[in-house]
Amino acid sequence: MAQNHSPIDPNVRIGHVHLKVADLDRALNFYCGVLGFQLQQRFGSQAAFISAGGYHHHIGLNTWESKGGSPPPLHSTGLYHHAILYPTRTTLADALRRVLAAGIEIDGAADHGVSEAIYLRDPDQNGVELYWDRPPEKWPRTPGGELAMFTRALDLDALMKV
Repeated sequence: MAQNHSPIDPNVRIGHVHLKVADLDRALNFYCGVLGFQLQQRFGSQAAFISAGGYHHHIGLNTWESKGGSPPPLHSTGLYHHAILYPTRTTLADALRRVLAAGIEIDGAADHGVSEAIYLRDPDQNGVELYWDRPPEKWPRTPGGELAMFTRALDLDALMKV
């Protein structure tokens, strides 16, 4: 395979994710009812497009190949998690409050130096990361200036006080 050693344009972004779900209403209850995304368009029980702030869609949910299906087995390839970026620590704390109020179990929470993250699963067992990025000037760096991310326990009690 040929390799291109020139970097990708720095303005490239990952635009949206489409998730195969077993039950569209159940998925909408989680993403819209708990996390607060807004429904932009729905196609019966087959698909829905949701977003924050009126964008056409950040997340597509569909049952085209998965209606009534089960999650993929452990030790198989596929999506590990998708990440939802919150603009501030305060909005991440609000997301945590919503998740806990809905009785959703948290898989983990980590301080990565560059970000703080909460990990959980949606109703179809897709991994979900809720996180916010610290400003780049506060990211940990080595004495040589290279990024020095880490994983430490995130203090959820302190986050809830924000």
